[in-house]
Amino acid sequence: MSAPAMGTTKTAHSDVAPKKKRGPGALATAYLVIYNVVMTAGWLVIAVGLVRAYLARGSYHGLYYSIEKPLKFFQTGALLEVSGIVPSSVVLTGFQVLSRVFLTWAVTHSVREVQNEDSVLLFVSAWTITEIIRYSFYTFSLLNHLPYLVKWARYTFFLVLYPMGVTGELLTVYAALPYVQKTGLYSVTLPNKYNFSFDYHTFLILTMVSYIPLFPQLYFHMMRQRKKVLCHVEEYKTE
Repeated sequence: MSAPAMGTTKTAHSDVAPKKKRGPGALATAYLVIYNVVMTAGWLVIAVGLVRAYLARGSYHGLYYSIEKPLKFFQTGALLEVSGIVPSSVVLTGFQVLSRVFLTWAVTHSVREVQNEDSVLLFVSAWTITEIIRYSFYTFSLLNHLPYLVKWARYTFFLVLYPMGVTGELLTVYAALPYVQKTGLYSVTLPNKYNFSFDYHTFLILTMVSYIPLFPQLYFHMMRQRKKVLCHVEEYKTE
């Protein structure tokens, strides 16, 4: 999901006025606003659920169960961002969303033994804060009323939250490997009528390896966006 361009720039006068890029129509904008408001509210529900569960238990162990259902629902809802209904950067957003949905269902849901791992709380906390900020950013941008604090948070908090989330994701997949190998979860062995084999344990290892080339691209893309957006705003303020 891409945000509108922020700020203004100095341009030289010319006889031909540049064509303005058309934004989404009224109905599309209304849909996008509703989508982002719902997603912001959903992740706020998850955040409140985590806090309430922690206060009730007095411990961060086992907090996953208190937010399992809303986490599955709203994280799966993010698939709209790579389906073409919601405008987005297909490659980077697709990797981020699909990897999270995969981790939610194919790892954490499927391997119950990892649900008490501290790494699960690590990535859930990182996702929750990130998504509250991100969907708030999109909502305010669509309404053409973006507070600087929200913009600053969008392009600053990721510096810590992205590595924190990825660390939690990788540790969770790693924790699931022994169970997957022992039980043969989702694996298909030969012989079978389709003459096809699939080793889910190996697939998880390859998934972990895929983070090596893909995560830096996402992270440094955000670094470039941060420099472009925040530095541009600061230059504009000093003019």
